[in-house]
Amino acid sequence: MHEGILSTIGNTPLVELKRLFRDRDFRFFAKLEQFNPGGSTKDRPAYKIIEHALKNNLIGPNSVVIESSSGNMGIGLAQVCAYHKLRFICVVDPKTTKQNINLLRAYNAEVEIVDVPDTAGGEFLPARIQRVKELISLYEDSFWPNQYASEHNSSAHNQTMHEIVTALNGKLDYLFCATSTCGTLRGCAEYKLQHRLSAKIIAVDAIGSVIFGGKTSKRLVPGHGAAIVPPLFNATLADECVHVSDLECVVGCHRLVQEEAFLAGGSSGAIVSAIDRFLSAVRPGSTCVAIFPDRGERYLDTIYSHEWIVKHFGARWDMEKRPVESGATYRCPAFLNENTADA
Repeated sequence: MHEGILSTIGNTPLVELKRLFRDRDFRFFAKLEQFNPGGSTKDRPAYKIIEHALKNNLIGPNSVVIESSSGNMGIGLAQVCAYHKLRFICVVDPKTTKQNINLLRAYNAEVEIVDVPDTAGGEFLPARIQRVKELISLYEDSFWPNQYASEHNSSAHNQTMHEIVTALNGKLDYLFCATSTCGTLRGCAEYKLQHRLSAKIIAVDAIGSVIFGGKTSKRLVPGHGAAIVPPLFNATLADECVHVSDLECVVGCHRLVQEEAFLAGGSSGAIVSAIDRFLSAVRPGSTCVAIFPDRGERYLDTIYSHEWIVKHFGARWDMEKRPVESGATYRCPAFLNENTADA
């Protein structure tokens, strides 16, 4: 029995997936964060940040909560604020999907779209943060959760790691974690350190993200990577980092559907492709876990859209194709280049 929708946050399923890497000598589990009530792993920090602020009188009944988000954190905050009858303004940008904007408004959030990127780097994230600061100055009684720097973002994921380790009775060798604010990565890494675990944490970052020292460039998948180095980031958080492209995110997502009948978001597809890259380093007999951040319904107009794929990748998407046997040499023949057989 639960009291209120927010009490169902956390304790998401850990599911063994046996088809993706069927030819490999290791066990692979996915932590399905889409089972949180708001549909993503961001429900955890949204809940913890707001609850802490309420308990410490940082938020009152007339406060305005203001945050920058590409989607999931905004939706998580919108749900928590709706439950507590708080006014919430979410600052988004043109890459935020129409469905996410509709979800925000369904929770009675006010949506402000920043359509001019930062002049220095041409990215939207710094422009969104600047707009949040401007709005904070306009409202005397306001609160910025600041997911990029809040320790309550990362500490919320101590519980995520605890759930994984407990479910596996401590048998964890590799954890694959997508990066954005670095809240999940930091929370899991801190849990590992506190409990002296030997598991290796593999960060999955986007090509075009600056988090792990990459050069900023255009990215299509919202919520994967970042145009700034978040204050929560620490170079020691991950044992290794794998960078993947937008196209690899798409391929990974479609692999999950074709192999496991699992509709997941872009970061989950990124992790699948990153594991492909990392396969040769995985020790035989290991137990691997991937944290899949959200559900795929939020990407029906992008990653799962034939028109969107053609527009951005100039490839012909053949829906009748099925993936070849999984493994280190995996190629997704669903992507057919106009001039070559497989790409």
